[in-house]
Amino acid sequence: MSAPTPPARSGAASAIGWVLTIGLNVVAPILTYNTLTENHGWSEFSALLAGSVWPVLDSAIMVAWRRKLDEFAVVTLVFLAITALVSLIGAHTARALLIKDSGVTGLFGLLCLVTLLAPRPLMFYFGRKFATDGTPASTAWWNGMWQYEGFRSTMRTMTLVWGVAYVVEALVRIALAYALPTKTMVTLSPLMIYGVLGALGVWTAWFGKRRAAEGARRQAEAEAEAAAAAAA
Repeated sequence: MSAPTPPARSGAASAIGWVLTIGLNVVAPILTYNTLTENHGWSEFSALLAGSVWPVLDSAIMVAWRRKLDEFAVVTLVFLAITALVSLIGAHTARALLIKDSGVTGLFGLLCLVTLLAPRPLMFYFGRKFATDGTPASTAWWNGMWQYEGFRSTMRTMTLVWGVAYVVEALVRIALAYALPTKTMVTLSPLMIYGVLGALGVWTAWFGKRRAAEGARRQAEAEAEAAAAAAA
């Protein structure tokens, strides 16, 4: 049985989503920190805490935009809640907040690894968010792909790689938080997060295409063998 063809996606919707994500998770927190500390005399900790509001806004916009609370949004909101909680109850220093921020990405990596034991790994849900435009047709297509062993193997491999990568990234950022000034880390930290995300995105696209090509080749070989057997 051949895999179904994915429905057409809205390229404009995907582009807007990425612009919002980068703007509210990278650009806005950096500008907020620099403006509050340099022009308004805020402490480093207070400015960092204020900048953390932007990712919350990003999640709220995405939920309102899609008009549903999917698994991706739930995971995002849970981690934002964890970040807010540890920020309020822990040591109130800029370095401590940066370390806690690194801890959140480390927890994300651990979550990826833990979900390898679940019926469907975390990258299945992340893939559904970014490989579809949220319409019923594209969502149904993605869910239907789970019946194929090659697709399941691909999702599990991607989840493993993402999990290990973000655990390592978190450990490196924690070390840098002790070695570099806070102002440097405010810029470097989100760049590292999204730099790793970009590298993983490129690898994921390459790996997905490679697996898809292998699946198409195996399917063609199986069909050829079936045709030859029928002819004999």
